[in-house]
Formats: sequence, C-alpha cells, structure tokens
Amino acid sequence: MEYMFKAKGVCSSSIHLTIEGGIIKGIKFVGGCHGNLQGIEKLVTGMKAEEVANKLKDIKCGFKDTSCPDQLALAIIEALDRQEA
Repeated sequence: MEYMFKAKGVCSSSIHLTIEGGIIKGIKFVGGCHGNLQGIEKLVTGMKAEEVANKLKDIKCGFKDTSCPDQLALAIIEALDRQEA
C-alpha cells in the first residue's frame, strides 16, 4: 500500500511510504535535511513497519515537540491503521 502523510511541525512537508505485508518497502521525505533523511530511508527499508514506528516515536528535534523520525512513526501508525480498516 502506498501512503502519503502530511508532516507537521518539521522541515519535511510530506512523507510518502509503501508498506507491504507489514514491511516497509519504500520511503521518500519531501523537504527536510536531505542527507539525514536519506540515511533514515535506507536504514528502515526492509524492516517491520511496527518495529520502526516503535523505535522512532517520540524523538524530538531541538526544542520542537516532534521530529522527522517521529513524523515517520506517526505516518507508519496511520498507514497500518488504514490497512486494518
């Protein structure tokens, strides 16, 4: 399933992800710190989506209440919820 998530409170404007059988098949951040986000994309591709969400949830960026990894966790949770519906 392909899913687009509108990021809030971070430099990235959106996150596009593909999850198949509970596994992350692809991620693309739009905007944000390109090098760091490419690293995240490569590290989590092929991992269990639920595991990635659990690891990245609640990470903060500086004084912000969220971060790009936290927004990715929220995107994954929302995508998995939609798959179950």
